[in-house]
Amino acid sequence: MSTTTANAIDTVFAELAARGETALIPFLTMGDPDLDTSVKLIAAAEAAGAHMIELGVPYSDPLADGPVIQRASERALRNKISLTDCIGVAAKAREAGVRMPFILFSYFNPALQLGLDRFFGLLQAHDISGVIIPDLPLEEDEEVRQIAERTGVHLIPLVAPTSEARVERIASRAKGFVYCVSSLGVTGVRSDFHAGIDAFLATVRRASSVPICVGFGISSREHAERFAGVADGVIVGSAIVRQVESSLPPEALSDADRVEAGLAEVRDFIAGLKPRATGGN
Repeated sequence: MSTTTANAIDTVFAELAARGETALIPFLTMGDPDLDTSVKLIAAAEAAGAHMIELGVPYSDPLADGPVIQRASERALRNKISLTDCIGVAAKAREAGVRMPFILFSYFNPALQLGLDRFFGLLQAHDISGVIIPDLPLEEDEEVRQIAERTGVHLIPLVAPTSEARVERIASRAKGFVYCVSSLGVTGVRSDFHAGIDAFLATVRRASSVPICVGFGISSREHAERFAGVADGVIVGSAIVRQVESSLPPEALSDADRVEAGLAEVRDFIAGLKPRATGGN
C-alpha cells in the first residue's frame, strides 16, 4: 500500500454505499485465546460477512475498554502478546486468504515505545489500512498524522457526545471514517444509547467528508439496524469478544473439534449482527 494507491477502507465504503449497505466492523482482541486462533477468527469474521475488522492490541490499562475486553487483554497478555505480534497476525490472515481491510486498534504508548516511524512502516508493510489510537487527543496528534499521511494509513478518530465544540475540528480532519461513540463511558454491551445520539450523529455527519460509524454498546442486529439509516457502519466489540470468551476458552485449544465448533459459533454470531441492505443510491 502506498500514498498513490486508494486506501482499501475508502474502496469498501464506496462499494457499500453503491449497494445501500451498512459496513459491519467487528473488533477482536489479538492473542485471545492465542495468535493462531486469532487468524482463524479473522477469517471466520470475513466468512460471516464482515466488511473490515479492528485488530485490538491487548493493553494493561485500557482506559476506553469495559470488563469484557479488559479480560480478553489480560488473557492475551498472559501469553506475552506484543504489538508486533498483533501486526504480524495481519500478514498471517492475508496468507490464509482474508481480503477485507484491517484496522489496528492500539493505545498510544505501545506505538511510541516501538517508534512511530517503525510502527507506521510495519502497518504499511503488513497491509493494515487504518489505525485507531483512542488515547491520542486531537491537540497532540500532528506528528502521528503526518507519518500516517506519508505511509497511506488512515488515522481514524473517535468522537464522543461529550466532545461538543471539538466535534467539527475532529471530524473535518478525519481519514477513513469517524468512529462515533454511541454511549457515555467505556465499551460494553448495553440495552440503550445516549439520549441525544441521533442529533450527535447528524452533527458529525455535517462536519465530516468521510463515512461515520457507530460503536460502543452495539451487540445485536436490532442495534445495527437502528443505526443503519444514520451511519455508514457499525462497530461491534464487546459482544463478539464475549462470544469468543464463551466459545473458545483457552482450555479448548488442545481439542481440534472444539476449536472448529467454537469458530463456527463465533462466525454465526457475527453473521447474525449484519444489518439488512437498505437499497442502492
